[in-house]
Order: sequence, then C-alpha cells, then structure tokens
Amino acid sequence: MAYDVSVEASEPGARIEANGELLGRTPLHLKIYGDPDGTFHDFGSYYYIVRALPVTTNQFAQVRAFRTGHFFTPEDHIPQRIYFDMNQPPPYGRGVPPGAYGYPEYYGPPPYYGPPAYYYGPPVYYGPDVHFYFGPHYDRRRW
Repeated sequence: MAYDVSVEASEPGARIEANGELLGRTPLHLKIYGDPDGTFHDFGSYYYIVRALPVTTNQFAQVRAFRTGHFFTPEDHIPQRIYFDMNQPPPYGRGVPPGAYGYPEYYGPPPYYGPPAYYYGPPVYYGPDVHFYFGPHYDRRRW
C-alpha cells in the first residue's frame, strides 16, 4: 500500500535522501510503500532512513530512521509529515543506526576495539610421542 508523506524543512530547498537515493528539494511529497496497518514494509533492511542535507553554512544534516520490522524486530508507523529543523545540532552519536543499509561507517570516528591481534603461529603439541607400527612385531628394547 502506498502512503503519501509530506517532507518539509525549516529552510526551503534542503536536499532530501531516502535510503541513499536523492529525491529532490523540500518541500516535497514522498511515496512510501507500507503494510495495510500503516507500518513500514520490510524490503530487506532494518531501517528506512530519510536524510536532509543543509542548504547553507551553520546548518546541520538531519536524519530520521524508522524501523521496518525486519526479522521480527519492532516496526514504526508511517508518519503523515516529516519536519527537519536544519538549525538544530544532531543528537549525540552518528544519527544513523549501525549497519543501516546504504550507509557506510563514515558518520563519525570508528569505535576503538583495542590493539590489533598478533598471530603466534600454529599451536605446538608437547604431549607424549605416539607411534603406530603395522607389520611384523618390532620391539625397540631389544637390539
């Protein structure tokens, strides 16, 4: 089912992207396909991301992420209107959920996981020496 969503910004002319595709400049109408109960449809991504890019300096890029219910995760209702205040700084963090489809990890510094791992080589076995002899009986004790 198709839903019509009005997308507006505090500064007219802000560029709008939906899931990485440039749609146009505000104000615009966005057609979102959803389920009959008014929630986002799962097209293989955990999030449906709408992003507004600033027009002038001293403005901030804004992001709205909606859950789609992929693999039995919660799903959000499709809003009737999305409004971006371009003068507000984004909340702390990247603004994009981790691992969102179409958005690489360049939205902030990468997390620190510690020093790189060091390879020590294959494991060495210092256990008892085991020999298997097939054929005639051989006794090492008799010379």
